[in-house]
Amino acid sequence: MPIGDICQRDVVFVERDMPLIDAAQLMRTHHVGALVVVDDQKGKRMPIGMLTDRDIVVAVVAAQVDAQTLNVGDVMLDHLISAKETEGVWETIQHMRSAGVRRVPVVQKDGALVGIVAIDDLLGLLAAEMNDLAQVIAKEQTHERRLRV
Repeated sequence: MPIGDICQRDVVFVERDMPLIDAAQLMRTHHVGALVVVDDQKGKRMPIGMLTDRDIVVAVVAAQVDAQTLNVGDVMLDHLISAKETEGVWETIQHMRSAGVRRVPVVQKDGALVGIVAIDDLLGLLAAEMNDLAQVIAKEQTHERRLRV
């Protein structure tokens, strides 16, 4: 299954020059723990980094830095991995595991942002798949009982 089929298409994004306080308020308003940082390139949103609530806590709050003086670009992680929307779920999981990240932007062939996928989304998918497998076993047992009566 392509990751583009399960990613969240409604992505909360920011640009690197946004004040950090505004980005944190955006996270609160939208109830998200991460924002995709984008550059506008010819009308397309191109992901260049991620800003997570953890980044803010570790780099700003714990370091006792004045958040009022910072922009998103000062704190964001710019070592970004992304998944092409045509990549498979397992391939995306492997990328996430090797990079040690919980969320990845999903992009078109040209690199433009189309969605985001998080571990939570993948766990939901895998749980549903496991339930489907359990249903196969139950169906098989019912079928066997009918045949062997």
